[in-house]
Amino acid sequence: MKVLIVEDDIALLEALKLMLSDFEVEVAVNGKDAIEKYQTFKPDIVLMDIVMPEMSGIDATKEILKIDKDAKILAITAFAKHKGKEMLEAGALEIIEKPFSKSGLIDKIKKHAD
Repeated sequence: MKVLIVEDDIALLEALKLMLSDFEVEVAVNGKDAIEKYQTFKPDIVLMDIVMPEMSGIDATKEILKIDKDAKILAITAFAKHKGKEMLEAGALEIIEKPFSKSGLIDKIKKHAD
């Protein structure tokens, strides 16, 4: 399974890569980067941070869904109460609140990847 991780916090990005080492992983550090990587990598699922420089996860989600209406995007955020509703309205399937466990994250990925 191919997973695109979009996260501007490099330490968390590295932790996510380790958590998801059983998957084929590509990374992006902002929304603009995510859109480009989505088109070339063609992931099965996207883990999208919401608050990032250059382009937010909300805007990137909208753009990716214009490219592929069937894109599966899960939001990862510490700001679920503030930004979660907006992210779901943009098209994310689910909000995963930081902090989260490896097993919980993998369960959510597998739930939506089928």
